[in-house]
Amino acid sequence: MFDILAPHLKGLTEDLNDEIKYQKFKHGIKDIKEFLEKLANRGKVDPLSSNFAQYLDENDKLKYLRYEFSIPKSRDIVNDSVEAKSPEEECMYFCGNSLGLMPKRARELISQELDVWASSGVVGHFKHKHNRPWVSIDDTLVEKMADIVGAKPIEIAIMNTLTSNLHLLMASFYTPNIKKTRKKILIEPMAFPSDLYAIESQIKFHGLDPAKELIKVTPPQGESVVPLNTILEIIEKEGHTISIVLFSGIHYYTGQFFKLKKITQAAQKKGCIVGFDLSHAVGNVVLKLHKWGVDFAAWCSYKYLNSGPGGIAGIFLHEKHATNFNRPRLTGWWGSERKSRFKMDQQFKPIPGASGYQLSNPSVLNVVSLLASLEIFSRTSMVHLRAKSILLTGYLEYLLDKQLNGLGFKIITPRDPHQRGCQLSLKFFEHSVQEKVSKELMSYGAVVDERSPDTIRVAPNPMYNNFSEVFRFVSALKVIIGDIGVKS
Repeated sequence: MFDILAPHLKGLTEDLNDEIKYQKFKHGIKDIKEFLEKLANRGKVDPLSSNFAQYLDENDKLKYLRYEFSIPKSRDIVNDSVEAKSPEEECMYFCGNSLGLMPKRARELISQELDVWASSGVVGHFKHKHNRPWVSIDDTLVEKMADIVGAKPIEIAIMNTLTSNLHLLMASFYTPNIKKTRKKILIEPMAFPSDLYAIESQIKFHGLDPAKELIKVTPPQGESVVPLNTILEIIEKEGHTISIVLFSGIHYYTGQFFKLKKITQAAQKKGCIVGFDLSHAVGNVVLKLHKWGVDFAAWCSYKYLNSGPGGIAGIFLHEKHATNFNRPRLTGWWGSERKSRFKMDQQFKPIPGASGYQLSNPSVLNVVSLLASLEIFSRTSMVHLRAKSILLTGYLEYLLDKQLNGLGFKIITPRDPHQRGCQLSLKFFEHSVQEKVSKELMSYGAVVDERSPDTIRVAPNPMYNNFSEVFRFVSALKVIIGDIGVKS
């Protein structure tokens, strides 16, 4: 992915490793629009033409990844009230922030497990013709997941679902009955509802009042994005009363990528525990959870990790907590040492690290569905995916600005490419327009995520989306807005 960028990034040479290249890439892009125009000039093409999109696709070293996924046809993504204009074309799928596309290999791996179940029954727990005995099948994912989130294997466990895992982690780390002066939890504005419900219920579980103990950061009047300084000022002022700072890595609605390292450092300096919901960050941006010293994190896997609807989730528990067995926790037999697990000796002996938080054996079919995707991740790296993502979403932003110039909507996602992931959130000035636009986009074969009453989230995924799709999408949106008669 860095080949096309090399002439524009001073000091970028082949002997540098991917991480150094990525850092140079990040610092080399001060203005994404200017950068794209330089690339167009290099290719001797008009940056607003389809030729530029084709040029970027031709030079994309990750384009082979797209063929590992099943891309729906336009005819299959429309509802009963919409007719597809090109029914046999592959759709423009920009909804991986809601549900990622299916890796083709998922079907094969699931079929293999069904065959083992059919032919071996319970024996499949210990003897498996594909070398994935069910008793340890989650081991096939741990190292791959650790690479994606910047962790050590001991810090990762594959288990349950997101909200369940948040409850388990808060049960262990939110202890206002022990640390009586620290009862508050700090969260972002407009937190994802399930996160909010879980946090409020944890506070109530301890006999406390969320109205008093829950601190919600608020953005400046009329803004959607929260400045880092606003977060840090609250931590500095209220830190001595805060038990946990629990943010998302990337805000599900605005697409803001929070400064996780700086938030962690500031909060821990005040004695707070720091946790993150990384559902919109994992597989989307470069994470370094171990290096940043994050205490815990949880995420789902059906968005950017493409594990399928309701797929198995993951947790991170920093190594510094790995052997603190005195910390309260909710337990189950799958978190007990493997060598004694089946002895039924009534003695819980926690596995050191994140695995000690497991409760029950994981769903085998969910595990291999995620494995199909993580095998694709293993063919590249997060820094390469992120480099393409910055260009892909930057190209979307560039075309929206140049072709539509905010006609009928504004982009509420941060304009700085390093303060967002792949998602852009378009907020329409009139509620009725958003519904009409979403319906018409479907007829053109575009799948986006609607957030009533006025927002569309568009998330080009570097694994399976390309620049030509982005060009087609903006071209369709321009026609739709023109036909609707939206005024600026």
